[in-house]
Amino acid sequence: MTAEGEELAGWARMLADGTRATVCLALLDGRAWTASELARLAKVSRPTISEHLNQLVSGGLLTEVRQGRHRYVKLAGPDTAELLEGLAALTPRRTEVANSLAAVSKRDAFARARTCYDHLAGKLGVALADAMTERGLIDWSDGIALTAEGQAWLEDLGIELEVRRGRPALRSCLDVTERRPHLAGAVGAALCKHALRHDWVTHIPGGRALKVTGSVQAFGLPVRVVKELQPGPRET
Repeated sequence: MTAEGEELAGWARMLADGTRATVCLALLDGRAWTASELARLAKVSRPTISEHLNQLVSGGLLTEVRQGRHRYVKLAGPDTAELLEGLAALTPRRTEVANSLAAVSKRDAFARARTCYDHLAGKLGVALADAMTERGLIDWSDGIALTAEGQAWLEDLGIELEVRRGRPALRSCLDVTERRPHLAGAVGAALCKHALRHDWVTHIPGGRALKVTGSVQAFGLPVRVVKELQPGPRET
């Protein structure tokens, strides 16, 4: 086995555990979590979660944030988040049985719109990628890139890109529910930040799901799609 192969196998072993995988998926919300919060989520003891977190931190998947005596953990960065979302999208799709109205509403809200670390995902994220493609704002002919028209469109919306070293301006991320790409990278993050700042989308407490308002049509989405993204009457 080569050194590269051993390193990849070691990385894969970190996720080959249900508790560690659950932790990583929870952290796709982009927040920093405490060990106690993650222990409750994964239904394990505090010592057990601490052991798992230490492995994920030492392996480079998570990073620590210290605030006084408190220890928080979060995903190491957007590349890690996009990789996790892509892996989750490649797993066999299971048909989940929702046995209550609340469970159905939660499942549908997650599929309609949510955050994937710091960018938009679900039907909303994929619809935005489709709309920008149809309008010539992004080009897929050689990977994925923002066109000159796309740059001008962002400027018209008042969106400024926060380009960070090591992060591409635009990247596709395979959506875990739609099984098609949504937009990540600096452009995806900027679009999500803009939508949240202007209340075009708002966080639904208790997870990554977002509530979509009609104002999101300003992104150039078709009216039909915007209506499909609205919550049902029992969810408002």
